[in-house]
Amino acid sequence: MARTIKIDNALQKRFAKQAKQNKPRELVTYFLIVCEGAKTEPNYFKSFPKQVGKIIYDIEFEGGGISTMKVVEKAIELRDNSRQKYDRVWAVFDRDSFKANSFNSAILKAKANNIKCAWSNEAFELWYLLHFHNRVTAMKRTEYKKAIEEAVNEKLGKKKNKFQYKKNSLEMYKLLSEIGNQELAIKWAKELANTITGEQFANYNPQTMVFKLVEELNGQSEELNNEIIKKYEQGQ
Repeated sequence: MARTIKIDNALQKRFAKQAKQNKPRELVTYFLIVCEGAKTEPNYFKSFPKQVGKIIYDIEFEGGGISTMKVVEKAIELRDNSRQKYDRVWAVFDRDSFKANSFNSAILKAKANNIKCAWSNEAFELWYLLHFHNRVTAMKRTEYKKAIEEAVNEKLGKKKNKFQYKKNSLEMYKLLSEIGNQELAIKWAKELANTITGEQFANYNPQTMVFKLVEELNGQSEELNNEIIKKYEQGQ
């Protein structure tokens, strides 16, 4: 799928002008992504291309093995104490077995502190599964491994040497890009998100907001793209 940043004619002319002046044409966009998991989520997001159009992504990863609220608190702490001014700060975590109140409170705290939140209920792996199926019925986190394996092996047509899902895999982005459908995953995740009313997020299973972060890394977020253009025009 194409990964492009929409840049208007005026900005294109500025790029051209700066090129003639031997100034860099690229704009670095700084991301901080704090994850609950130590490998699954970071390995997936690290696999995204580091450049989309003229936009270069500089992404830092932190976290691993911490609870939902700790992920948000860590994101706030790192942002507030960093010399680097981040364009985006994301907290990535799952419902898993955490209590509903803790899960809901973490999401609300992120929102109150301008931290974007790619939460999933119950598990991050729902995002993977949506590349193959429009999953709308509740799942337990223990069910995702089998569901992903069945979806992948069905797509590959494998009866022997079947794919076995491993949480810390370095190949999931590549695999999903080759045999899954990210465009449909985004569409179906948005449809799930539209069912949410109120702030009892733990009640919505299945659910994932990972698509919002994916759209930004794909150069498909109009909000972020407009911010990037404004940042460039101001010479930051």
